[in-house]
Amino acid sequence: MLTLEENVVAGRDDVVAAAMRPVVDTPSWWWPAVAVLGAVVALGVVAWAVQLADGLGVAGYNDRAFWAVYEADLVAFVGVSYGGAVVSAILRLTNATWRAPLTRIAEGTALVTLPIGMIFIIPHLGSPWRVWELVWPPYWNLSSPILWDFFAVSTYLLATAVFFYLPLVPDLPIARRWLAGRGGLRTRGCRALYKLLGGGWEGTESQRRLLHGSIGLVAIMVIPMAVSVHSVLSFAFASSSRSGYLETIFPVYFVVAALYSGVALVVLAVAAGRRLFHLEAFIHPRHLVRLGFVMVVFGAAYIYLTFTEYLVDGYSGTTDNAAWVRQILVGRYWVPFWFYFVAAGLVPIMVMAIRRTRNATGVIVASGLVVVAMWVKRLVIVIPPATEPLVRSPLAAAGIAGRWGSYHFTWVPISITLAATAAIPLLLLILFRFVPILPISEMEELAGDGEGAQGMPIRREGL
Repeated sequence: MLTLEENVVAGRDDVVAAAMRPVVDTPSWWWPAVAVLGAVVALGVVAWAVQLADGLGVAGYNDRAFWAVYEADLVAFVGVSYGGAVVSAILRLTNATWRAPLTRIAEGTALVTLPIGMIFIIPHLGSPWRVWELVWPPYWNLSSPILWDFFAVSTYLLATAVFFYLPLVPDLPIARRWLAGRGGLRTRGCRALYKLLGGGWEGTESQRRLLHGSIGLVAIMVIPMAVSVHSVLSFAFASSSRSGYLETIFPVYFVVAALYSGVALVVLAVAAGRRLFHLEAFIHPRHLVRLGFVMVVFGAAYIYLTFTEYLVDGYSGTTDNAAWVRQILVGRYWVPFWFYFVAAGLVPIMVMAIRRTRNATGVIVASGLVVVAMWVKRLVIVIPPATEPLVRSPLAAAGIAGRWGSYHFTWVPISITLAATAAIPLLLLILFRFVPILPISEMEELAGDGEGAQGMPIRREGL
């Protein structure tokens, strides 16, 4: 039986070895996985090139379906990026010690998904080279919610990068010493990178106080910034005059949806990292179950907001609102809506409510359903109002206007969406080839305070 002190000393080498495993070892599956994911990303680039040559029509867009899959992708991918940063920030601020093995993966997930979400504004533009007008002041249209959304997302991306970097600072000297004596071009490059980014970190008490204060300050900033970013994103919809978009509930609705799907993605990323890099000794199934509880809280809130939106619009009885609510519930869009309701509404709650399924496997399955179903729900939010006829038009009575439009998926948006999806694990695999996958210093501090490698209290009689 190990004493507390002996367990702490033995555990430190174990933590460093596990954290550096993706950096120093190349599993047999790594290159095939990178090749497959890279091929999917390349296919998306080809599809975008075809769209540039032939126009948005090849992506299924038309005059009566002017918004569709790219807008849903923008909302979905930017949304899932919030899960990692916000959950990590909340767990840090509440001093939840079990967070330690999860924070690096969660923050890394946020770091790679946010730029992917931002890129989706480009395929939607007929002239993507005009993106530079968003950063060139003479062309700014301050009345456009798109411009303010660009400012908000860019600021949040900077905060996310800082939030990922600060906890990494004390790990870099440890990682550099661990790589000492190892050959190879990439290893030497990593040591040089660690030396550059590590700065003058020596681990003194004053440096630790300053670092902890900085991390706490950024954690406090990340939460309201995440709320404001997705609120501003919702303004692009809510500021329009079309029924289904003109919703005062959208800012809260979008924020809760982002957190819900974001936590689900963190569960999948943590579970994949745990299995692929053999981190079972540090990431326990209880970690996934606890994240499942966090996820289902946001899920219950999102179901309530969905019910509120449709109830109010349907109960109002106005022609335009009643029309699109009917189309969603029992009309042409009933299949995706009810798929979302079951897969992202009922299933996660049932999984966490039933003791037999309240385990790591159940949470992983529920999280996968949530990620997919919440993307489908974004389609339900975007497409029906964009295809709804202008029922107030005088032309409706003459039969010239008033019929519902339609959007049809083609291989182009499907390829681009799959490319963005594949880019998330691809970038994570590349990221953790250069940085430790576990927060070494933070886990050592918890071990010194009587916490185990899993962020659980160590019993003094041993493990």
